Amino acid sequence: MRLILSSLAVLALAACSSETEAPAPAEPPPPVELGGVNLDQPLRALGTEPFWGVDVTANELLYSGVDRPERRATHDGPEVMGTVATWQGTTPDGGAMTLTLMATECSDGMSDRTYPLTARLQVGDETLNGCAASTSAIETVGESGRVVDPAS
Repeated sequence: MRLILSSLAVLALAACSSETEAPAPAEPPPPVELGGVNLDQPLRALGTEPFWGVDVTANELLYSGVDRPERRATHDGPEVMGTVATWQGTTPDGGAMTLTLMATECSDGMSDRTYPLTARLQVGDETLNGCAASTSAIETVGESGRVVDPAS
């Protein structure tokens, strides 16, 4: 009887440890895009009258402006709804910073550049309007023309 029980136990263990195929590695999700701009890469929003800028990285908004203190705000990524992406940021002192990008072409009013995104920044009680694109596109474009990512 013991021999039969032992044999059954060995068979049960062998059945449990049979080789199974390892699951296929998950494909990374496609990049989130807005107006042809990959939102997973560094972005820059900027405006004139007054001059201001916001650099967007994976987890931070960095705001700067002429005669304005630099402010940093952490964020959890954009919320994308249709043709609008919004980053809700919080500064170290608990202040709010909100950057909204819209998939509409934009001119900064000072150069002959055309940006793929329109930007609106809310910092405290102030609302600033401007344009946006990938940082690499802004850094490689001349003083006129369309601001497009060199990889596109």
